[in-house]
Amino acid sequence: MNAAASPVEAGEVLWLRSGEGLASAGRREATALARRIGLTESRAADLALAVTEAATNLQRHAVDGALALRVTAYGTQAAVELLALDSGPGIADLGAALRDGSSTAGTLGVGLGAIRRLADLFAIHTLPGRGTGLYARFTAPAADPQQQSPPPSVAQVSGLTRPISGETSCGDTWAVREEHPADGPPYVLVMMCDGLGHGPLAARASDEARLAFRESGAGEPARVLADIHTRLKGTRGAAIAVARVDPAARRVALCGAGNITSVVLGADSRQNLMSTPGIVGHNITRPQTFTADLPPGSVLVLHSDGLNSRWQPAQFPGLIAQIPALVAAQLLWQAGTRRDDAGVVVVKVPS
Repeated sequence: MNAAASPVEAGEVLWLRSGEGLASAGRREATALARRIGLTESRAADLALAVTEAATNLQRHAVDGALALRVTAYGTQAAVELLALDSGPGIADLGAALRDGSSTAGTLGVGLGAIRRLADLFAIHTLPGRGTGLYARFTAPAADPQQQSPPPSVAQVSGLTRPISGETSCGDTWAVREEHPADGPPYVLVMMCDGLGHGPLAARASDEARLAFRESGAGEPARVLADIHTRLKGTRGAAIAVARVDPAARRVALCGAGNITSVVLGADSRQNLMSTPGIVGHNITRPQTFTADLPPGSVLVLHSDGLNSRWQPAQFPGLIAQIPALVAAQLLWQAGTRRDDAGVVVVKVPS
């Protein structure tokens, strides 16, 4: 599998908060997901071991933490993705922690190094004194090895959502469409959606938005937004931003309505892209498209108001060098609130 490939669907995220029984609950849920996507028995055992070690580390060392598990499709293959996120104390010596066979006190002894070795894709980012984010992917064999693979991805895209505390349905969602037109260079369309309110009705609006985004034949953000607006009539509506990323030109064009935050993020810079007021599905003003450069080393971040919009790149040293899934996870965990649904999607164009 191409490690740089982008997921074709957001997927439902199962969140498990740190506490007694986290390891056993994580193993149980991971085993069910492994069975769903057809992981071999040995790879399912590898996943269960990784989940157990990650959960044990959270329970013994983190101030507050959670595991997130999900099934994601990458081209013709499916994978179980594991995220372990916490609020401290961080890892002072990451190199030592990643040595295969090393163990933090009282854990199973396999350590973070073994999780890295077992996973098909592994990433970790730590903020001393504030917390650590870990990502591990376990991929199933292709259902049909003879099936033609999609064209190589021209950008890496991933995101993450989390429902408000006390709810299982999330009103935030994201989606991605990669286009390879015959008469021009390939480009990527990305949507971030925040269904109004929370719970099942907000989730229904977001589901409709995702369907409309996927089915729209338009290639320009304003036209895609118009298609979603039509589809969302009769729902409670949503705040939505649609971005088109042109990797060859290293440019992004964005059209949105409502309070979605859209940022071109550099190592020490942040450029906001504006959205116009309104509620998609109810009332939106004349849509406006805003453009910006995507310099090498930068990423595009779209997120809902479930995250504090005042975060700055200096608070996350080294983060934008990570894969988009981990960038999204760290931003959501470190800047998110539990008073509302939260969602983030991140786009990275290879340098």
